[in-house]
Amino acid sequence: MGGSSRSFNPRAGQYFGPDLPDTAPQEFEQTLDAAAAAASEWRSTTRRDRADVLRAIGTALDADRGRLAQLADDETALGVDSLAGEVGRTTFQLRQIADQVDDGSYLGVRIDLASTEPLPTGHPDLRRTRVPVGPVAVYAASNFPFAFGVAGGDTAAALGAGCVVVVKAHPAHPQLSEEIGRHISGVLREHGLPIGIFGLVRGFEAGRDLVVDHRIAAAAFTGSFAAGRALSQLAANRANPIPFYGELGSVNPVFVSPKAAGRGGALASEYVASLLLRNGQFCTNPSILVVPSGSGLRETVSELIASSPPAPLLAPGVHDLFEKRRALLAGIPGARVVSGPQPDAVQSWFVSPGLVSLSVSEALAHVDAIETECFGPVGLLVEYDAADEALALADRLHGCLVACVHGDEDDEVAAALVERLTRIAGRVVWNGWPTGVAVTPAQHHGGPFPATTDVQHTSVGAEAITRFLRPVAYQAMPTSLLPLELR
Repeated sequence: MGGSSRSFNPRAGQYFGPDLPDTAPQEFEQTLDAAAAAASEWRSTTRRDRADVLRAIGTALDADRGRLAQLADDETALGVDSLAGEVGRTTFQLRQIADQVDDGSYLGVRIDLASTEPLPTGHPDLRRTRVPVGPVAVYAASNFPFAFGVAGGDTAAALGAGCVVVVKAHPAHPQLSEEIGRHISGVLREHGLPIGIFGLVRGFEAGRDLVVDHRIAAAAFTGSFAAGRALSQLAANRANPIPFYGELGSVNPVFVSPKAAGRGGALASEYVASLLLRNGQFCTNPSILVVPSGSGLRETVSELIASSPPAPLLAPGVHDLFEKRRALLAGIPGARVVSGPQPDAVQSWFVSPGLVSLSVSEALAHVDAIETECFGPVGLLVEYDAADEALALADRLHGCLVACVHGDEDDEVAAALVERLTRIAGRVVWNGWPTGVAVTPAQHHGGPFPATTDVQHTSVGAEAITRFLRPVAYQAMPTSLLPLELR
C-alpha cells in the first residue's frame, strides 16, 4: 500500500481535486475489525429495521442527486442527465430490496412438522430458513458509479440480507465514492447503528487483501475479465474458500434473420444507438451483430459509425485497453474497418467509434479474438450466407449476459437461434437490444462463464439478495430457540 487516487476529468484530459491516499494497513485492519464487530448486531436487527435503513440511504442520495450527478460527470464524463437518472435507478434498487426484506419471502422458509409415520415417510420436526453469510466485500464498478458503485445493487442486497459490507472504491470516481460513503455512514449514525456495518477501502493492495481476509465471507465484483478472474482465483484458493460473484464482461451477440434484415435503416440506427450508449461503456454493449450477406446492413451501419463523433472514455486505463483491443479486432485477417471522425488536438482522451466487419468463416477462424470484450465504442459485424452459418457461429460463442434475436416468429431459423442462445446467455431478447436492464423480480443479470463466475445468480433485481444468504435447517429445535420466522 502507499499509492493514491486522484480524480480525472476525461473531457479535459486532466487530473483534479485532492489526492486520496490508498488505505493504509492499519486503517485496513481497523475497517475489517469494525466490520467483524458489527456483524452480529446487524444480522440480529429486525427485517423492518434493515428495510428502514435501506430506504433512508435512498432518501439521502435522492436529496443530493444534483450535486452527486455533477461530481460523477466531472470524474466520468458520462453525462449529468444520464447520471442523475442513474441515481434514481440506484435508489429504486435500494427501495426494492427494502420491500423484499419487509416481505420476507426471500428467506425461503420451509416447515415440515414431525411425523410419526414409519420410515421413510416419518421424520423429526424440520424447519429451514436462510441466514446471512457474514461480512461481504463489494468491488465497485467504473461504468455505473451509482447503480454498481458504493451504494449499488450489491451493497443494497448484502445489507438487506443482514451482512455488513466493505466496499473497495473504484479509482475512476474516487471523490464520488467518498461522498456516497459519507451518506451511508451518516444514515447508520442517525439510526444509532455501528459505523462498522459499512466500510470503504481504496487502492489495489486493499482490493487484493480484502478478498483473502479471513473476516470476509463472500465477495461481489463488476469489472474487467483480468481483474475479476484474478480475484476469483484468490477467493477460491483461500484456506476457507468463499463465494465470489463476479461479472467479468460479455460480447452480447445480436443475430438478425433474413426476414428481419428487411427492416434496414431502422435496425441499423437502433443497433448503433445501443452500441454507442455511454460511448460503448456498458456491460450489455451489443458488441457482435450477425446479419445476412447482401442485406445492406453492413453498409448502413458503416455510414452511421463513420458520421458519429468521438467521445471520451472513463479513465486513462480504460482508454489504453480499448485501443489495444480495437487493434486486435482490426488486425484479424480479412477485417474491413470503418472509423468515425478523429479527435482533434483538444480532445486528447477522446476516441473515435468504429466498426470491424468479417465474414462468418473469418470470425470462426478467430473466435478467441472476437470474444475478447472491447469495452468502448467499437462493434463487430459478421455476415453470413446461409442460416446454418449463423447457427454455427452461435454454437461457438462463449457465455454472455445477453443475446438477442431479430426475426419473425415463423422464421425457419428463429427457434433454432433462441434454443442455441439460451445455452450461452442469462437473458435472451426478442426483437430488442441488450442495453437497458429492467430492475424487476423476473430479471436475470448473469450468465455462463466468462460473463460471470456463478451462473446461478443475478446481480440485478430482488433475487440478488439470495447471493448473500445460506440455508440452515433446524431439527427438533425448541420453539423459543428458533429464528422468529420459523416459530
